[in-house]
Amino acid sequence: MSVVRVFNSSEKANDFLRNVIQEAVDGSEGDRFTVALSGGSMVNVLSQVLPTVKTEWKKWLFFFADERIVSFEDKNSTFGAYKKQLAPELPITLSQFVTINPSLTGNDCAFDYTSKLQQLCPVAGDKLLPRFDILFLGMGPDGHTCSLFPGHPLNKETSQWVAFIGDSPKPPPNRVTFTFPVINNAKIVVFVVTGSEKANVLKEILVDKKTLPAGMVQPVEGVTYWIVSDDAAVYIPDEIAQREY
Repeated sequence: MSVVRVFNSSEKANDFLRNVIQEAVDGSEGDRFTVALSGGSMVNVLSQVLPTVKTEWKKWLFFFADERIVSFEDKNSTFGAYKKQLAPELPITLSQFVTINPSLTGNDCAFDYTSKLQQLCPVAGDKLLPRFDILFLGMGPDGHTCSLFPGHPLNKETSQWVAFIGDSPKPPPNRVTFTFPVINNAKIVVFVVTGSEKANVLKEILVDKKTLPAGMVQPVEGVTYWIVSDDAAVYIPDEIAQREY
């Protein structure tokens, strides 16, 4: 199931996102609440929204839906960005971030991160895949999400939970990424899409049903929330999107 909401201010969008997260937290059971993060503008969004959520923060584990294989001090490190912007805003420890090992290369890095998922993330479903409480994803102007790009062979990968990509069209080229079986086993997926430069591709995904990576995110037993700015939703009709103005 997909829910599309369009907002004319970041404040309204953030309020909606906070409510989605709060509802998920309030309905969760067990001693862990697992989320997966993406980079880019999502870092700023979550650094604003998560501090307003009421929860037992010690239960949270933060994974990475994709990550660049670079030093944590590198400007391209997604963990590095969250360490700088999000961690100081929450009563959490850095050990609650489940990071890659940047000293490993290629498939070794992907295998290592897979083992961390096996140890720390609950599994569910017929294929016993990781079941995340929430995945926070972004979408590029080309329709990519995580490090899954249009036309790339990894879009058809089903045997690995985490895969290495060494030819990312967007630099840096070396990354690891969740694959679609893991993404689509999540309870909740949240896309935050802003900017007029994404209006055309959002129409291709939500209206034309074009097969692009972001459109291939379809949780088997979960829900996808599209939180969209009004300038990104100019081609999305009212029968698909509810506008919150």
